[in-house]
Amino acid sequence: MAQILLLLLSAACLHTGNSAGASRENGYAVNQPANLSGVQGGSIEIPFSFYFPWELAKDPKMRIVWRWKVFHGEFIYNSTPPFIHEHFKDRLILNWTQGQTSGVLRILTLKETDQATYFCRVFLQTTKGMKNWQSIPGTQLTVTHALSTTMRSPSTITSAVTTAGLEDTGGQGNPSLLNLGAMVAMVVVKAVVIIPLYGLMIFLWWRQRPAGNERSQCR
Repeated sequence: MAQILLLLLSAACLHTGNSAGASRENGYAVNQPANLSGVQGGSIEIPFSFYFPWELAKDPKMRIVWRWKVFHGEFIYNSTPPFIHEHFKDRLILNWTQGQTSGVLRILTLKETDQATYFCRVFLQTTKGMKNWQSIPGTQLTVTHALSTTMRSPSTITSAVTTAGLEDTGGQGNPSLLNLGAMVAMVVVKAVVIIPLYGLMIFLWWRQRPAGNERSQCR
């Protein structure tokens, strides 16, 4: 009875390995980073590689597809025939060449809704028929919000400083400018008052001088 259970368990494990293709002990797997983080609005690259023990057919017809969210989730990319999920329209690029066993999936213009787990699956034709397997854990992508790094230009800062120098917090004129205006006003007032006064004094002195001379001549 125990031997029968062991045989059933071995068969189950083999079936799981053929459908999901996991550890190196089975001879085939898809490797991806466990976690990646990207910034909203930026881009991210998910590298992948795979290996297998079978002999390839003359025309291996290698094909790379990607799923997201869960292991049996929706397909978001297919290398052949070309397919891109509507959510990722014009935002997915697969850097991979037919025959290579590694590549990179690039996601452009990251959105907050792109945060999910991504799974790469491989299809290829061998001398023993078509084989396909997929990464089991996949890659968990985290999308963070971009930090505000925008700084004001030097001209804007200079303008702000200049404005601050001309205006106080109460919206009134700068005290130094007010003092300067008051001093100018005082000088003008003094000039208006003193100049005529000096002129009058000179005029009176001039009129008195001839009269004094005439009195001295008469004597």
